[in-house]
Amino acid sequence: MAKASAPGRAKTRLVPPLTFDEAAELNTAFLQDVADNLLLAAKHGPGHAAIVGYAAYGPPGSADFFGRILPTPIGLIEAWLPNFGDCLFHTIREILTRDHQSAVVLNSDSPTLPTAFLVETAAVLAQPGDRAVLGPSSDGGYYLLGLKHAHRRMFDDIAWSTERVAEQTLARAREIGLPVHILPVWYDVDDLAALRRLEAELRGHSPTSRGLHAPHHAGHTAKLIGRFARGRALDPAAARVLHVGAVRA
Repeated sequence: MAKASAPGRAKTRLVPPLTFDEAAELNTAFLQDVADNLLLAAKHGPGHAAIVGYAAYGPPGSADFFGRILPTPIGLIEAWLPNFGDCLFHTIREILTRDHQSAVVLNSDSPTLPTAFLVETAAVLAQPGDRAVLGPSSDGGYYLLGLKHAHRRMFDDIAWSTERVAEQTLARAREIGLPVHILPVWYDVDDLAALRRLEAELRGHSPTSRGLHAPHHAGHTAKLIGRFARGRALDPAAARVLHVGAVRA
């Protein structure tokens, strides 16, 4: 799920310490790192479950932007509707109409999401029988939802952008008798606390930086945050969030 990078319209909750221009640049870096993660998962995924990536994008008219910043293998699906649940359902349905056996909606706010989670999702959805995969976010939402059929009920009566999204989505699955495989909790970078955690992971100072669920190395994001620090003096509030002197390039 991808939003074009326009200053003042992308990642605005990270302003300050970032400027609106920097927040838009960060949004672009996130999109590129998520795309790279999908392509990496496609290389290492189970042989019986091919992974194909799309950007379900908005606003309308921004296809050229995504064509410029994303790798060629990433397809495009316009998904810009008044209700976020409608955007998700439209994307699921559109992917399934393109002859894929399952469809996954993935956020663009988790550039370091472990590639292993994407591979696990593909493997679970390749199993016989109807099922779903849910990746819960630490804020109560979800970073990923995978389905084998376009179940409209999974997107109905959801309090979007609240801490109840994952809980309500699981409730909808129970209502329709849909088994759900739950992935480990991960986080969205949509506030300053999450930005601090991201910076720590990029520097290798996070407890999740090692092991089976090691974060995806978000190279575009790491380079950009490093450039922010080198290009200007950070004020004290920003410095507490972005101690980026040791960010890997």
